[in-house]
Amino acid sequence: MPFIVETIVTTQDESGRVNFAPMGVEWGDEVVVLKPYQDTQTFRNLTVTRQAVVNLTDRVDFFAVAAISDPEFPWHPARVVQGAVLDDACSWRELEVVDIDVREPRARVTGRVVYAGFRREFIGYNRAQAAIIEAAILATRVRFLPMDDILTEWKRLRVIVEKTGGPREHAAMDLLTEYVHRAAATLASSGQAT
Repeated sequence: MPFIVETIVTTQDESGRVNFAPMGVEWGDEVVVLKPYQDTQTFRNLTVTRQAVVNLTDRVDFFAVAAISDPEFPWHPARVVQGAVLDDACSWRELEVVDIDVREPRARVTGRVVYAGFRREFIGYNRAQAAIIEAAILATRVRFLPMDDILTEWKRLRVIVEKTGGPREHAAMDLLTEYVHRAAATLASSGQAT
């Protein structure tokens, strides 16, 4: 079983516009595997530029915002690839794509690590931060998971954030909650809620 790490993947299009995408990747020192859906900007950028930066960050609010919108975060140029390193990255891997497998809806993009950067120690996530990441993942699934299941899990995650989170985690959970409730209302009004 591969070791999956939650990251913010940055890619650029032909014009240099940066895309920020939260993504669980198969983490490694020499190879990192990305699994973007084929209809995403991340996938399109990877097929054109064949370069990416995988950012390990403890800023879980970045995961929340990037899961539901097309944000811009502070960044600086990568060292080796044409890419963007989050200013708030603890560490990062710069990748050159060596293989793209498109047999599944989620492509399997294998990247060779050409540079590994380090800014500060990543000490892990506390319970509230882990709950925010789980909530961000759920928010990206509102179109294809039963809304009742999402809302049930949401209540549990919200309690964790309320009990153990700080201001940044509370704000991230509020943002995600508003998004999920809007999605639930939209599905209910169209008769698609389950």
